[in-house]
Amino acid sequence: MVQDIYIIDDDESSILVFKELFKEDTEYKFISVKSDMIEVALKNIPSMIIINEDAIDMNIIDLCKKIRNDDDNTITPVIVVSSNDNSEHRIKILQESIEYYIKKPVNEKYLYYTVKNVLRLLAINRRISPLTGLPGNVQIHAELKKRLANKEPFSVLYVDLDNFKAYNDVYGFLKGDEIIKFTAEVIVSNVHQEIPEGSFVGHIGGDDFVAIIPTTQCDKICQDIISTFDTNVLKFFTPEDIERGYIEVANRKGIIEQFPLTSVSIGVVTAEAGRFHNILEIGEVGAQVKHAAKTVVGSSYAIDKRKAVL
Repeated sequence: MVQDIYIIDDDESSILVFKELFKEDTEYKFISVKSDMIEVALKNIPSMIIINEDAIDMNIIDLCKKIRNDDDNTITPVIVVSSNDNSEHRIKILQESIEYYIKKPVNEKYLYYTVKNVLRLLAINRRISPLTGLPGNVQIHAELKKRLANKEPFSVLYVDLDNFKAYNDVYGFLKGDEIIKFTAEVIVSNVHQEIPEGSFVGHIGGDDFVAIIPTTQCDKICQDIISTFDTNVLKFFTPEDIERGYIEVANRKGIIEQFPLTSVSIGVVTAEAGRFHNILEIGEVGAQVKHAAKTVVGSSYAIDKRKAVL
């Protein structure tokens, strides 16, 4: 997926330098932004911000504060490039949670690898789920906001497991963690195999996942996830439970109840341009359509295809 990198430069002199320096790296898109437009630009949540201090009219500290005070950009990496050699000045900037201060004249190779390495570390750190290694809620929300801001259609898959609590009660939390990791692998492998670029998979928490994909491939992705899951999930059950087709769990009153083997439900929300105004609206519809999928016994998916009301 292409990463947007903002170059804050009021005379737009730096953008050509970066485009030339990264001309072989198609995964980066450099966008020139004037300092007085930063609040508007931040709504699109860039992957990185590089500030050419010598070419902005705004006070650098004020600019850094604006970036860090924006809720969606508290962890967006920022690099300041400047000819100011005053050590106290550098410290004041770094105190605003700015990652790097690079003194001019700049060695181009040093700048090149600094940008790439900062983005690499960010990608690693954003995988905040220690269990699955997938992006968590902060990144999921940021990705949804970015997609809404782009005003292009996309679909959101809300995925979770059926009868997972019963499985944990019988097999224990360690085995439950194995199924969660297995589910993550199933979703990632099928989504990325079909859509190697432009897709997103996140782990909301517990047995809840989200995937963001093009609207045209919803049915195939859902069918592939379900097929892969149902074919391989049986390895997490004993032969006895597989033969019976259910597991037995004692409820709080000591009464034995029967639960079907763990399956997967997927609720799909199609976000046509203009249909949703914020991510809360997407989540509300997602909960409704996933509930519809969970009313079916066994693995299933349901797609909400309602259009925007103009």
